Amino acid sequence: MQITTRLEFDAGHRIPSHKSQCRNLHGHRYAIEITLSGDIIEQENTSEQGMVMDFSDVKAIARREVVDKWDHAFLVYKNDTAVLDFLNTLPNHKTVVMNEVPTAENMAAEAFRILQACYQDTYGNHLKLEQVRLYETPNSWVDAVK
Repeated sequence: MQITTRLEFDAGHRIPSHKSQCRNLHGHRYAIEITLSGDIIEQENTSEQGMVMDFSDVKAIARREVVDKWDHAFLVYKNDTAVLDFLNTLPNHKTVVMNEVPTAENMAAEAFRILQACYQDTYGNHLKLEQVRLYETPNSWVDAVK
């Protein structure tokens, strides 16, 4: 069985070497979908009985580990020194320095890497992160899968 839940967040970024407009500072209303697989939990008298995992728990983990850190932040590539220098002049600015250029592909891969270890097989139901889908716009998205 597979389950999917969706969260949204706002963030800024730029693609420093992009041939077009994305080289400029800009932002997006991102959406992230987390897909897990596992067996339906049959353990009697548990809150999760009949579920793969409670959607509220899936969301809480994704918020804590990814969404709350990226929401209303500027995601900047570690070698984009011009932007890093500028952002450092802004007091208390929420900046996330990334090891890779913050493309949708790299962001989805990073979210997958972070979240993969977070969803544990607590109930012996073979719980596994299958996919992270990241929407950069309503019509453009990437899928990170193992």
